[in-house]
Amino acid sequence: MTAQDAVATLEGVGYAVGGRTILAGLDLAIQRGRVTAIMGPSGTGKTTLLRLLTGQLQPSSGRVSVAGFDLSRLNRRDTYALRRRMGMLFQNGALLTDLDVYENVAFPLREHTDLPEPLIRRIVLMKLEAVGLRGAARLMPAELSGGMARRVALARAIVMDPEILIYDEPFAGLDPIALGMVLRLIRDLNQSLGITSIVVSHDVHVIERLADHAVLLSGGGIAAAGSPTELASNPDPAVRQFMSGSAEGPVPFHYPAPDLASDLADGVR
Repeated sequence: MTAQDAVATLEGVGYAVGGRTILAGLDLAIQRGRVTAIMGPSGTGKTTLLRLLTGQLQPSSGRVSVAGFDLSRLNRRDTYALRRRMGMLFQNGALLTDLDVYENVAFPLREHTDLPEPLIRRIVLMKLEAVGLRGAARLMPAELSGGMARRVALARAIVMDPEILIYDEPFAGLDPIALGMVLRLIRDLNQSLGITSIVVSHDVHVIERLADHAVLLSGGGIAAAGSPTELASNPDPAVRQFMSGSAEGPVPFHYPAPDLASDLADGVR
């Protein structure tokens, strides 16, 4: 992959919080126009990686570049301008509960543009049509099912025609039908709009159907990377444990702690 193929890169990125290392020397390139999945056990830095890519966090070491910009060199105004080139689908949808579906989708346009109302209306209805919910434009978030709410949030995420679309656990809590709809939407939107999609998910089986490229985080770095098929056949024990969902393997269930017997004894002295 050439530098022109990468829409975002992390070079030697380290990040620690409270003395605990989250990422250490991470190197990653997100290829333009593809669906890249970020996977890994809880606590391995998936959400941290997203925050680094959007400029919410600064790395302790290394460099993060998005769309050719070194994020550490951007001032606040330029960082906000770069974020407007990204769309974000949050895990719970994060719809504004006091606004109906139409106004939720229109919100970024009203906040960041001076477009006339007739054009805003046209764009909002087109985006709602793309996710199959134009007829639900005047429903309130409380009237939506989980799958519908996620699709409204997706319409809002694409209303500014972003170059990069970030999904944080987009399949959590969805029934099989709603999951299938969202899965198809992500794939179709990526192809029809020519955008780059970054998907954080624990759902191995869905990622196998969705991603062009998958990255498995572990131990502060990348344990494995490649197509989902390549990850599924990876012989590394930690990779096999995650991909198979096994309780047995090198990834521990317990957070590091003293021996239980000595810990209990200390409490009665």
